[in-house]
Amino acid sequence: MSHLRIDAHPSENQVDIYINGEAYTAYEGDTVLAALVASGHKSLRHSRKIGEPRGPLCGMGVCYECLVTINKKPHQRACMTEVEDRMEVLTGEA
Repeated sequence: MSHLRIDAHPSENQVDIYINGEAYTAYEGDTVLAALVASGHKSLRHSRKIGEPRGPLCGMGVCYECLVTINKKPHQRACMTEVEDRMEVLTGEA
């Protein structure tokens, strides 16, 4: 499988976002987490104690494993934030 898009995606409107400085295309209505996963980003940060890579867990705002920096604002939950055109996202992998 080369992509994670559902064939009957509810929006055809594409937006450009920047993840760690690289341009990607997402769809209006997608969460930042959906865009990150669709673009191949599996690790979003490292654990504080031993530096292990951490990725999304619940996808619904409970676990806080998907914290990223969005438009220079740190500690944002990627699963609870919808993409916007020209949004800048930084993961802990940057």
